[in-house]
Amino acid sequence: MSVLVDRLVAQILSLDVSLLACQARLAAATDAEALHDLRITVRRLRSLLRPLRTLPGVEQLEAAASAVGQLTTPMRDREVLAAYLHQHGMHAAADRRTAQLVDEYAAVASGAQLAQLFLVLDAFPRFLRASERQGLLRGLRGRIEKRLSKQWTILAQALQDPAHDRHRLRLLIKRVRYGADAYPELGHLPAPAMKRLKAAQAALGDWHDCWQWLAQAEQQSDLLPCVAGWRRTMVKSQARADQVLAKLHRDCFQR
Repeated sequence: MSVLVDRLVAQILSLDVSLLACQARLAAATDAEALHDLRITVRRLRSLLRPLRTLPGVEQLEAAASAVGQLTTPMRDREVLAAYLHQHGMHAAADRRTAQLVDEYAAVASGAQLAQLFLVLDAFPRFLRASERQGLLRGLRGRIEKRLSKQWTILAQALQDPAHDRHRLRLLIKRVRYGADAYPELGHLPAPAMKRLKAAQAALGDWHDCWQWLAQAEQQSDLLPCVAGWRRTMVKSQARADQVLAKLHRDCFQR
C-alpha cells in the first residue's frame, strides 16, 4: 500500500509545483497558455481525487479545485473564441473579448479561490499519511480500480442509448480519459480505447464550441458573419464524433 500512497503524494506535490508555476505566469501575463495550463493542472488534480472520495481532506480539496475551475471557465471560453476570431481576420471582435483578460489573469493569480486551493493542497499529503497510519487506506487499490471501472461502465451505458446526450457524453469521456491518465496502472483500458477517447473528445469539443458560439451569436451581432461556418463545422464534427463513438462503443464490450 505504501507504494501507491507514495505515488499519490508524489503526484500531489508535482501538481502543486505546476500550479505555482501557472500562478506566476498568470501574475506576470507572460504567455497566452498560462490559464489553459492552470485549468489542465486543476483537471488532473480532480481526476486524481475522484476515486479517493470519502478519505479525509478530499471533499475540501475537491471543492477548492472546483471553485478555481468555475472561476476560470468563462475566461477560457473567451480565449478560445478570440483565437478563432483572430484566425479568421475578425481582430476587432477578438480584441473586444480579450481586453480585460490581463487584469483577470492577475485577479485569478492573487484571488481567494487559488489561495484556498493552495492552502488545502499543501495540507493534503499529511492527510494521506495520517489516513495510512490509521488504517483508512486498506483496500485503496481495489477502491480506485472499482471507481475507474464504474466510470467506464457509465460511459458504456450512455453510448448504448441511441438518443445519447452529446453534452453528457463529452463529460463522461473526459472523466474516463483523465481518470485513466491519473491511474495508468489501474485503469486497465485497451490501448485503442485511449486513442478513441481522445479522438471523440476532440470531435465533441469542436461540436461543443460551435454549439456554444451559435448560442452567443443570437445575442452578439458581431458574431453573425461566423454563423454559417459554425453550422457547417458543427455538422461535420457531429458526424466525426458519431463515427468515433461507434468504435468506442465496441471497445466497451471488448474489455
